[in-house]
Amino acid sequence: MNCAEVKEWIDTKEYKEANFKREALVVNPPKACQPLGAVFCAVGFEGTLPFVHGSQGCVAYFRNNLSRHYREPFSAVSTSMTEDAAVFGGMNNLIEGLQNAYAVYKPKMIAISTSCMAEVIGDDLNSFVIKAKELGVIPADFPVSFAHTPSFVGSHITGYDNMLKGILLNMTRDKKAKRNKKINIIPGFDPYPGNIREIKRMLSLMGVEYTVLADNSEILDAPQMGKFEMYAGGTKLEDAQNAGNSAATVALQKFSTMQTIKFAQESFEHEGLQLYPPMGIRATDKFLMEMKRLTGKPIPTELEIERGRAVDAATDAHQYLHGKRFAVFGDPDNVYAIVNFLLEMGGEPVHILTATGTKQFEDEMKSLLSGSACGNEAQVYIGKDLWHLRSLLMTNPVDMLIGDSHGKWIARDAGIPLLRIGFPIFDRVNLHRSPIIGYQGTINLITGIANAFIEEIDRTSDDAHFELLR
Repeated sequence: MNCAEVKEWIDTKEYKEANFKREALVVNPPKACQPLGAVFCAVGFEGTLPFVHGSQGCVAYFRNNLSRHYREPFSAVSTSMTEDAAVFGGMNNLIEGLQNAYAVYKPKMIAISTSCMAEVIGDDLNSFVIKAKELGVIPADFPVSFAHTPSFVGSHITGYDNMLKGILLNMTRDKKAKRNKKINIIPGFDPYPGNIREIKRMLSLMGVEYTVLADNSEILDAPQMGKFEMYAGGTKLEDAQNAGNSAATVALQKFSTMQTIKFAQESFEHEGLQLYPPMGIRATDKFLMEMKRLTGKPIPTELEIERGRAVDAATDAHQYLHGKRFAVFGDPDNVYAIVNFLLEMGGEPVHILTATGTKQFEDEMKSLLSGSACGNEAQVYIGKDLWHLRSLLMTNPVDMLIGDSHGKWIARDAGIPLLRIGFPIFDRVNLHRSPIIGYQGTINLITGIANAFIEEIDRTSDDAHFELLR
């Protein structure tokens, strides 16, 4: 079979069937490894230095991906483990690394995660940290949080969850006090600083007292003031210490907070609520109503007016989305939220794929799709990659692909537009600054999708007066 024949064959249903039978090979999976999620979580706390117990190459990969997505410097260090550490253990590397990091970078907290090498040889972070403090290389009362995050299992959302649980476990230990009225808000692995700012804005309008746990909105979207700040913003360590005394903990993602919410429910002894991201009008309504239930605070007129604008924007643009067919890929929480929003707008999500989804996610997605216009055709794929998705696009075409930058090649092959949502986004700028949750974010989503369709029609139409004359 020559190249032209192969190129034609990989677009067929015959090839799709063979493609979906493969087991040992993964091609372009839409996920990253645990430590990336862990270092992403760590920078959300005041003065915190992410510290990877592993090789220099690992932390370089994490910094590269996060710096390219946000176009901001991303600070993280490693123990620079090499062959000798793989044989004799990495305790000396970690102790020396803690000493240097504390002296040179002067953090308020160090958050340690592990990579493959440290996990394969079985290094024990807890005992190593205790040893470092016994040796006096760091003060005995200096906060060092940690999480074991083996790269060969789970994904970036698992690493985020493990790191956040590790930080809260360390910071809230023996910090019981009188219950306050605050609500802990966990954004989850949300690559949009604009989303965190939008949540804080809505809660402030309601008069809700809150603590955002892992608030990276400042350090990953820092203003240019002529001077680099290594530790810009973040959740105050004092607020993190008091998180256990809050009235409730609300996670805005389910699957990147499974262990953390369980920990909050058991250790904080208050309500731990998991929601999907408030993307779209119905999901935002649900979030605000839950905040009203938990706090007794009324929803202000300002938010009611914003809701009206979102409804108006949906009405103005519905004809461009209604009946359109979509393929969606990414992290399970975002995929669910996007599909829910598309159904609200009359769109038809046909191919729904995530590499990190679970049976619970699959069941909840199927329940959401049941009874919808696309319910009989829509298929949910968990543990699949973008080469699987290419086969789906070529054999059962859709009108738009929604996902991160890695979807651009299969969107080109399928001849459809790619709406970039998620992580990473390398080939567009400033998208992370605009919210895609809340009523304002709903307007942004509607505008982005509708205009992408209009642009595609305008680009391919023979009508030179398209949408200019009616």
